Amino acid sequence: MNLVIGAFTMGLILALLSLGTLISFRMIRFTDITVDGSITLGAAISAVMLMQGHAPLTALLASLAGGALAGTVTGLLHTRFKIPQILSGILVMTALYSVNLRVMGRSNIPLLDVSTLSDPVEKGLFALTDASRILLWGWQIPLKDIAVFLTSLGLCAGVGFLLWRFLLTHFGTALRAAGHNPQMVKAQGVNPHTMVILSLALSNALVALSGSLLAQYQGFGDVQMGIGMMVWGLASIIIGEALVRRGGLGVAITGVILGTILFRLLIAIALRWGMNPNDLKLVTALFVFLALIAPHGAEKILTFFRGGKKRA
Repeated sequence: MNLVIGAFTMGLILALLSLGTLISFRMIRFTDITVDGSITLGAAISAVMLMQGHAPLTALLASLAGGALAGTVTGLLHTRFKIPQILSGILVMTALYSVNLRVMGRSNIPLLDVSTLSDPVEKGLFALTDASRILLWGWQIPLKDIAVFLTSLGLCAGVGFLLWRFLLTHFGTALRAAGHNPQMVKAQGVNPHTMVILSLALSNALVALSGSLLAQYQGFGDVQMGIGMMVWGLASIIIGEALVRRGGLGVAITGVILGTILFRLLIAIALRWGMNPNDLKLVTALFVFLALIAPHGAEKILTFFRGGKKRA
């Protein structure tokens, strides 16, 4: 049960990363590699501020601002200086490595005995149960794990709902349209370049928010923690799309969240079965590969059997 709770918690935290990737990758069709740097930036800002005694919510908001700034720089490099999308992201991601080291002062910051966002929830649960563990389906679950799970669930659900409402507004519709048909948006009097910059700012703000929560959950901030995170986000989007198939904007957002949780659960099961942690990135790449080819493979199989029935 601890494995399941941990996998769901990590999945909910990384779902914010996937939602940010959804905005850049699917809505404005921008391959943004800044993600690998902005998630670490969010963790770095949050870790430093928590160590300095700032409130967790303040650290969270500062991480959001840092991620938004990183996305804005990527957007400016692409729209103002005409640098290709991928190269813009690579430039900012590379620069963020040094920025993150500057922010942290060293490569790793342990978060021991600092206040986190889930502490009030944990205190509330303790006041209700007067116990350090909760019996759940025959398993003793530490109160802290339950508190972090509930905090992540509430934050992820809240962000998903706000994102859904925002994207249904006139401004959100223009933002999405800028990625699908820039000429039409321009004809309506909207600057598509501005929409791209704002989209990348929002995307990386969500990614940095995920990094802030991830640092608090893991108990440390590390300069290497963002490696391969863009691939994780893309895999979660692909798995989510396979789960929900078709639907509106709300269904797509829900699918991304569910896809991230399922992906993390698969990784947790693989680790539980004895997979070497050093092979984590390799297995992640393998899951992405399978998620990419699965829809096409299933379509070919269905076409084969349908064809067989017709010939019969």
